[in-house]
Parts: sequence; C-alpha cells; structure tokens
Amino acid sequence: MTTTRTVPSPDDLRALFRPSSIALVGATDKSGWSLSTFDNLRRHGFAGKVHLVNPRTEVVHGEPAHRGLAEIGEPVDLAYVMVPTPAVLPVLREGAAAGVRHYVVLTAGFGETGEEGRLREEEISRFAAENGLTLLGPNGNGYINAAAGTTPYGLPIPAPLRSGPVGVVLQSGALASSVLAFAQARNLGLSLLTSMGNEALVSTTDVMSYLVDDPDTRVIALFLESVRHPEEFARVCRAAARAGKPVVALKIGTSAIASHTAQAHTGALVGDDRVIDAAFRRLGVVRVHSLEDLIITAGLLAEVGRVDGRRIGVVTPSGGASEIIADRAEQEGLELPEFTPETVARLKGLLPEFATPANPLDVTGYVVVDRTLLGRALDVVADDPGIDAVLLLSDLPRTAPAAPEAAIRVAEANAERIRRARVPVMVVGNVLTDVTEFGRQVQARTGFPYVAGGIEHGMTAIGHLVRWSRAVGRASAEARTGAEARTGPSPSPAAVTPGAPGELWAEHRAAALLAEHGVPVVPSRLAADEAEAVRAAEEFGYPVVLKAAADGLGHKSDIGGVRLGLAGPDQVRAAHRELASILADRGLPGAGTLVQPQRTGGVELLVGIVRDPAWGLTLAVGLGGVWVEVLRDSALRLLPVTPSEVREALRELRGYRLLTGVRGGEPADLDRLAEVVTAIGEAAASLGPGLSALEVNPLLVRGDVIEALDALISWS
Repeated sequence: MTTTRTVPSPDDLRALFRPSSIALVGATDKSGWSLSTFDNLRRHGFAGKVHLVNPRTEVVHGEPAHRGLAEIGEPVDLAYVMVPTPAVLPVLREGAAAGVRHYVVLTAGFGETGEEGRLREEEISRFAAENGLTLLGPNGNGYINAAAGTTPYGLPIPAPLRSGPVGVVLQSGALASSVLAFAQARNLGLSLLTSMGNEALVSTTDVMSYLVDDPDTRVIALFLESVRHPEEFARVCRAAARAGKPVVALKIGTSAIASHTAQAHTGALVGDDRVIDAAFRRLGVVRVHSLEDLIITAGLLAEVGRVDGRRIGVVTPSGGASEIIADRAEQEGLELPEFTPETVARLKGLLPEFATPANPLDVTGYVVVDRTLLGRALDVVADDPGIDAVLLLSDLPRTAPAAPEAAIRVAEANAERIRRARVPVMVVGNVLTDVTEFGRQVQARTGFPYVAGGIEHGMTAIGHLVRWSRAVGRASAEARTGAEARTGPSPSPAAVTPGAPGELWAEHRAAALLAEHGVPVVPSRLAADEAEAVRAAEEFGYPVVLKAAADGLGHKSDIGGVRLGLAGPDQVRAAHRELASILADRGLPGAGTLVQPQRTGGVELLVGIVRDPAWGLTLAVGLGGVWVEVLRDSALRLLPVTPSEVREALRELRGYRLLTGVRGGEPADLDRLAEVVTAIGEAAASLGPGLSALEVNPLLVRGDVIEALDALISWS
C-alpha cells in the first residue's frame, strides 16, 4: 500500500534537530510546558539564542518577549509552538513569511480529537508542504538532542542528561519522559529522543532515516503504535542494516487484518501482530515486549555490536545466579558449552579448591577475599576457543566502600580486560536497579561498559543480540552469493487471467495452476456423471476419493462433500449421486465430482498465503488437515522466501518432530519439502495484486513424496 506524502530532506531534518536559534512561540509564565521548555534549554547546554514570543506581555520567564516571529529581527532556525489550537496556522503563516522553516508544534486538538481536528491537521499539513516547512507534531512534546545539547522538550528533563549511542523514536508523548528516566537510571546515554505526536508531516520513518545517517547513533529504538508507511519503514530498516545499526522496536496493538478470508483456513493462523513479527524478522528488526527490554536491549546492542555465534561462556560470583542464567539461556536458544580441557586446567589453577570449573562458572564468594578473581577468570574463559561471547555477571558498586579507590582500581582493571578480550563480553547485573551516583562515577572514571540491568532482562537482551547477529550475518552472505535458487529448472507457467473480485477458484482450477508452477499435486479427474467417475477411479486404481466440485465451493468438508476409501464401482456411483444431490440442493453451478487416488500415512501440512493490506503476501506453514484450527501450530514469513527460510520456519513448529521421523516414522525429505513450499509461494506471487489467498491443505509429506491433496484460490 503506497501513500504519497511530502518527505523532508536530510538537510531539513538536520536543521530541525540541530538549530542554532529557537523561538518559543506562546511562551508564558502561566504554562508548565513553557516553563519546562525554557528551563530545559537553559540547563542542558543549548548554546544558541532563545527568543520568547508572546503578543500580550513584554517579559516572560524574566526575559524580554517579542510580539511575533516577524518582530525578532534576526534569523530563527526553529519555532517551538505552544499557542491555542486555532492560532497554530496563523503562526505558521507569520513564520513562513519571516523565513522560519522548521517547527515543533506542541499544541493538541488536531487529528487525535475527531473529524474537526482532522480537518485542522490537514490544513496545517497542506500549508507546511506547500511552503517547504518542516513540522514535527502536532500534539507532541518535542525532542531531546542530547548529543548536541538541544532540548526543545515540553516536560522537565532531570539531570544528568547523558549523551550516548541510542536514538529513540516514540509514537507516544506521555511515555517519552518515562523512557528517558529509565535510560538515565541505567546510565545509558541517548543521542536523540523524539516524541512524534500526530506525524502530520515529519514521520517516524523520517526520524529513523536521520538516525541512520547520524554519527552519534549506533542503535535505533522505537515505540510504535502503528507502522504508518510500511514501504518507507522497510526501506529505512534495510538502510539501517547496511549501516550496521540495529533497530529495536516495541510494537503495541493487535487487531484482525483485512486479509482474513472466510474461504481460507490460513486466515485463522494469521493476525496483524503475527504479520508484524514476520515483517520485522524479514527486515532484521529486533522486537521486544516491554519498555525495559526496549532500552536494555538497545543499550547492549550499542555496547557489544555483533557476536559470531550463540556459544556463551558465563562467569559469575554466584551459584544461584549461574542456575538462573542456565535456565534462561535454554529459553533464549543459547548454548553453554563445556570448557576445553585446557580452560579447565587454567581455571583450576586460579579458583579456590571448593569451586567447580564448569560453564556456567561460579567463582564463588571468594571474590570478597580476592577482588581480582572474577576478572582473572574472565580472561581464561574469554580465551576458550569454543566460546563466541562471555556473559560477565557484575554490578556497578552502589555505595562508596571504606576504600573507594580500591574499588575503582578493580573496575578499571576489569574494564581493560573486557576491552582486550578475544570475544565480546556482555556485562549483566543481578537485578534491575538504578545505577547510583557512585556507580556513575566509577563508570565515568574507568570506562566500565554498559551493564544490562538484571538477569531476566539481560538474558532477553543477549538472546536478541545473538539472533540479530545471525540475521545480519545471513543477510550479508546472501548479498555476497546472490539470491538462493531452487534446484532444477524452474517451469515457465502460462500467464494467468485473474479471477473476478470475490471469486473463488475451487480445487481443480487451483491445483492446475500449482502444477504449472512445479508444485506436485495429487492426480485428479473431473467427472460430470457416474460413468466418468467410475472410469477415472479404475484408471487410478482403488481405493479412491470423491470430492464435490463446483465453482465457488471452498471447504468441501463443511457441507459433507468428501467421500474417502471408495473400494469399488458401486461405492463410486453411490458417492457421486450423494455429492451431486448435495450440490444441487445448494444451487451450485458447474456441479460434478473430483476423483483422486486415496493417499494414506505421512504428515499433513497446511501451506497458505494471504495478502496483508500493509505488508503484502504472507506465508503460513503449519500442521494441516483437520488440525489446522485446533492446534494453530504455524510459522509465518513474508514472501518471497527461499528454501533455507522455509526450513527455518518448519523448525519453529511445535510439531516439527513429526517431520523428522519420531517414534519410527519415516523422516521427511526436508530439502525437497522446502523447495515445494517455496514453489507454492512463487505461484502465489505470480498471480498479481488481485490475489486474496492461496491455500494448500493438506500438503501430504511422506518421505521424499510430497503432494498437494487440496487447494483453493480466492480473489480480492
């Protein structure tokens, strides 16, 4: 879905977020917004001029005030607008005439309030676009550019405001201050924090694009209520991946999507939230589910960057913590491999006799006696060739001990060990607590790295980091080697004439199209009468299956339209008469039966594709047959997919072991299965924008024999 809109240029965005002078329009001593914004600019290092504009008073916040933007008499880079709702457009008109090109509109009462507000918002958007203005908001608190010391933000910003590597974009004004406070509590510096408001002109994707190019930003963190411009979002996420900047997102809100169709079982497996998961996976976006994980994960990614595998060495001073970490590692899909004999021998040489040199490593409470023990153990574990990264359980000190310099020297030595380690070292604290003022001092003096707060959130962050690293590595490999292709020559299917809107192609038409695209389908024959049904059955050999066949007929079992295990001509004739009667009673046109050989054994899968209105064709693969809506065991991917992506999706199924030959069953040829599912996706993609859903249910998998036993196609 494409939406035409005015996209600010990179120069406009830089000017918006790095102004040399700011005018506070509507400044007044009676407003907490005005007081906070003025105080923020004064307290947090803004070096430019701040002009106050109020037509009704000469002094505001102890400073001379101007009656309007036109009276300032010198260039203004940014106008921060706090006037009543009806006055916003006049302010934009006056500012445009005075040469002010960039605006933050704090004022509410626009699209968030209903139809009248929506019309007001369209009016200011149109004026801004026609006059080349850059406008953030309305109904937003503004932004905090900590890297530049620029803070036109309408709520109090507590000290200290620390600059750092994480850029935050929020589709929420109320939560912006909470996110800032949490980042400050964990001593995590931000490059830019932006409260988007209604996104009348400047959008979330515009700010993301700015952060991709921003040298002060290493990770982009998002709080999303909606993805308003999916194509732009995808483009910017790919640009972030090329720049090596992870995107971490907390996406809220779930709803049914328009791609659900009554004709397709796939609709029961696909919802807006699951499609977002699939879209984020395709784009390499790390999805989290809490504000704490948003900040903690972003902080860890900014500190550590990529890791080369999921084999983690753990160094802790606590046996209990080691057990918690081991449990959480399994949940996150991380490996805690055994140390090599050489590592074990080295550990025995430095650990107390009552310690066990195993992974996870508990160096014991002896760290109270020997403050160097934890760091020396880290050196040894980081050198183990079977380890891809190290988790070091270590909190910043909360209070100054009797000998604070000794504590600082220990932190300094461990910080140096972490910097020179052979593999990345991820530091995690025991529990989620605020970093104290003494902890900040230790971090500032020693260069001790970011500490992910608490084992629970820290392990979540490490899991995300490892998965993101694998995704980036896979994307890089695919970029080097080119797109993966199915083995063997691809068929050249004939052009397909799309169905009419709302039309349903029943099994015989859908199966014929799939066969043209190289998908193996069960042999079948349409029969208009009993004699044709019997002839077809005898050609296939008994037993056979008869299915009701008529234009517009979807799920045949819902009307009793399937007869299984027919063992002779009399049974075929009787079945044909019964099915023909059912179809006639329902007035379905083109009525007849479809004759197929009976298939038994194997595993039945569903492979379905539906069109999501935002993200396009979405593939669902899961256990099929009668179990599809009962178990709802499925994995989703956006098209197009490669066979390797299909293999990964199959491994996510709870019923995956059924495909591997559990309890003596015949294992499936997973490579061949992945090729067939990929071909089904290619068939769907070839049908053009009119396709609503394509479904194969079941896809029978029996060793290397894979056949589509039923299919349907519906048109939007």
